[in-house]
Amino acid sequence: MGGVEDLEKGEQGVWVNGDDQRRVVHVGGEMDIDRAPMMYDALRAAITEPAGSDEIVVDLSDLSFCDSSGLNALIHAQQTAAEHGRRIILRTPPPQLRRLLEMTGADALFPITDG
Repeated sequence: MGGVEDLEKGEQGVWVNGDDQRRVVHVGGEMDIDRAPMMYDALRAAITEPAGSDEIVVDLSDLSFCDSSGLNALIHAQQTAAEHGRRIILRTPPPQLRRLLEMTGADALFPITDG
């Protein structure tokens, strides 16, 4: 998979797949202070991968909860992506995360797609 390893495959973890055109980081379960570093590490690896994809999709369809530490990890990853000339797209964020993004204004930082 081009140097990015599966971190914890399953709906309660974080795992990465995709190809040179688009890397997908899947995030499932609860994203809190204990698990946010795992998500950031997966995103950073996808972002900084030499000759990697310019577009990193964060698939949030299996995410059940995200607190401020998860949001901070996403924002930090977005900053890292911008430094590397890449972009992060959020796919199917659950309503709770959408509200958090909107309340903080962070929704302006990310393209959001439902599919």
